[in-house]
Amino acid sequence: MTQEKQTAINEIEKKKDLICETADHIWSHPELSLQEDQSAAYYCDILEKEGFQVERGICGIRTAFAASFGQGSPRIGILAEYDALSGLSQEAGILEQKEIVPGGCGHGCGHNLLGAGTFGAVLGVKAYLEETGREGTVILFGCPGEEGGAAKAFMARDGLWKSLDAALTWHPEDVNEVRTGSSNSCIQIQYKFTGIASHAAGAPEMGRSALDAVELMNIGVQFLREHMSDRARVHYAITDAGGVSPNVVQPKASVLYMIRSNHVAEAVELQARVDRIAEGAALMTDTTVERKFIDGLADTVNNHSLESVLYRNFKEIGVPEHTPEELDFADKLAQTYNGNDHVPGFGAENDADLREEVIRLQKESGHAMNDFLCPLYQGEAFTAGSTDVGDVSWLTPTAQIHVAAWPNGCPGHSWQNVSCDGTSIGKKAAVCAAKVLAASAVDLFEDPGLLAQARAEFEKNTRSGYVCPIPADAVPTIPD
Repeated sequence: MTQEKQTAINEIEKKKDLICETADHIWSHPELSLQEDQSAAYYCDILEKEGFQVERGICGIRTAFAASFGQGSPRIGILAEYDALSGLSQEAGILEQKEIVPGGCGHGCGHNLLGAGTFGAVLGVKAYLEETGREGTVILFGCPGEEGGAAKAFMARDGLWKSLDAALTWHPEDVNEVRTGSSNSCIQIQYKFTGIASHAAGAPEMGRSALDAVELMNIGVQFLREHMSDRARVHYAITDAGGVSPNVVQPKASVLYMIRSNHVAEAVELQARVDRIAEGAALMTDTTVERKFIDGLADTVNNHSLESVLYRNFKEIGVPEHTPEELDFADKLAQTYNGNDHVPGFGAENDADLREEVIRLQKESGHAMNDFLCPLYQGEAFTAGSTDVGDVSWLTPTAQIHVAAWPNGCPGHSWQNVSCDGTSIGKKAAVCAAKVLAASAVDLFEDPGLLAQARAEFEKNTRSGYVCPIPADAVPTIPD
């Protein structure tokens, strides 16, 4: 551990209570995507108090911000998220599902921890820059709407990430590892059909059913599934079925589609085919269709050079350590869901030897918390899910880690996640992530060769060019 990195880590340890208070505050004030007014204001206020220059509402997004410290290059970005999920209100630290607010939202993806951890990281880097007097800038980007809104992709459309030399982030998980591999790109479109109301028995010939159009569109997409990539996914939800009266020809109906593919250019092409199916459904039913763009995001581009930097620091700093009481809680929480015996991590999923190593480490751990660091894996890997970190990775070298904040196999977007997020287990993950990210950023400031290597790999991996899934006139929005 160099003195420079120790300076950053010491500062994080000194500010540990503030980091944990931040995680608790965001957990206690959950807000949905693009509606994180309290959370964004809280971050901006404390960052200003800590000596950062804060710009609010960046890229025209009300709840986005950028908080910078330092001057000149290199410019290292660290990415924060803080949106919650609907229907996941839950008391903290208990072993049963129990809402705080009936039907309310909660941090089922751990973004209260994610934002707090990245906040801690920039505090550490700021201390390092002050202590050494080294030229360089660290920027915490407040990125709202990861769960629906894709703010990072809108920022990518506006070219924000091009100004960075590298970007780092993390995500709470059930495992400690450096994330690698590609992910699916994703585009969300709402299709709103308008027809003509009429008495379904007395004058059916006068009606034009918007609900029929939605159903015919869904059938058309079902036939499309045979003729798309095996890594592509198309999901839908009927957001307005037109009413509850079957004796009325429904004049309005809408459906929300999510189109995924392994490469963003393929997703854009696939989404255009879904558009044509919607137009065909409107023609068949003599209705009209309005297309409302919600969001879009790209697949993830690996950067093994940065991943190696993160892994070296993760290995040196170590994983969170848990008390017997925390381990007992995690063991009991793991009994409330299926899949608590799975073998975690990208390496275990894609490499037989690493899978055996992870199984050995799990047995040595002896608890539901995976209190070990998974071996570094940098082979082929694919995640069917999507993240708007992908758009960042197309415009600057980007890498991220996972830190165990939940017991093994804990299902994503669950009440169990929310319960654990509000405990010391979750907050230890945030502090650990802060230290790993800060130490890695210090390495990038100290060794220009690391950034040069990461940039060369980035240029090679992105030579096909970034296809932005966000139309030029689109603004961040949520479905009706």
